[in-house]
Amino acid sequence: MVTANFEKSRFAEIRLSSRIVGVMLVAVLATGCQSRGGPETTGSIGGMSLPSFGRPQSQGVITRREVESLGEKYAADSNDIALAVRYAQALRATNQKTQAVAVLQQVALRNPKNTAVLAAYGKSLAEVGRFNEAAEVLQNAHTPARPDWRVLSAQGAVADQLGDHARAQGYYEAALKIQPNDPVILSNLGLSFMLARQLPQAESSLRLAAGQPGADARVRQNLALVLGLQGKFADAEAVSRQDLTPEESAANAASLKRFVAQPTSVRAIKASDARARAADRG
Repeated sequence: MVTANFEKSRFAEIRLSSRIVGVMLVAVLATGCQSRGGPETTGSIGGMSLPSFGRPQSQGVITRREVESLGEKYAADSNDIALAVRYAQALRATNQKTQAVAVLQQVALRNPKNTAVLAAYGKSLAEVGRFNEAAEVLQNAHTPARPDWRVLSAQGAVADQLGDHARAQGYYEAALKIQPNDPVILSNLGLSFMLARQLPQAESSLRLAAGQPGADARVRQNLALVLGLQGKFADAEAVSRQDLTPEESAANAASLKRFVAQPTSVRAIKASDARARAADRG
């Protein structure tokens, strides 16, 4: 079997390789919204997208003056929950994520049973890499009787970052029962399978995601990545061509070929794990 340290280093390489060849792992715009209908998504965690909670203050670019104005209003009335959440959203939109966490932490302390606040706070914790804390907060951001697909999706992204891919996949599948065929959730599920070295399952989930009306270029490039990691370079190039120039898609395919051809490639890891599973069954 491969060692834990080897697994971590190889999948860190996968992420690095994906950046080198220009493939984006479901990274949503820091301040924008997806063009598809439905709830917006903002920010990303290691390639896994997180759903936003609440409506953005503005559909356009938030200016520094707008942030300052919200800050002044918040300072004057820190008990206004809606105002505090808008201020935190503005801080996140202007890459002041640590400050957003501080604002939402205070709101959450004053409103420990407000699930919308806890959801926003948990997401902000995840955005700054405080994954264990985020997992604890998100666990209380909804109830089994009233599950929130956005929270479930966020819990999946956090679990993937903590290396618990089986748990992450359970969260994504639960979210899909409430929000069927959502391309972002499906894409995150596919990436989770990829990180768990379950490449055929990753391809299946990403093909389904890419086939949805709301799927964008990032979803398709995730599919191209997983196809390439399986050696299906012609298929990967064909998918990439939907959004990239022929030259760019060919360059991506060439880079993936070089990566997979390495002696310690994903293919070798997959073969090692297959042998281990066979030994376990024996």
